[in-house]
Amino acid sequence: MPPRGVEKGSKRERQYEHIKQTYLDQGKSEQEAEEIAARTINEIREEHHETRPPWTEKGEEERG
Repeated sequence: MPPRGVEKGSKRERQYEHIKQTYLDQGKSEQEAEEIAARTINEIREEHHETRPPWTEKGEEERG
């Protein structure tokens, strides 16, 4: 399962599946391949500023 925030059918989901399959082909377990792929995608999303800054929380906009 791709990381939260990755939309179905998106570029990041395709990258996730490709990375996961690569690690499966290398003999990694399903769980290990999923974890590595998710971590890699999260790192890429952070580099491209596609994630929320850590100091923003849900509901912060409401507190104003």
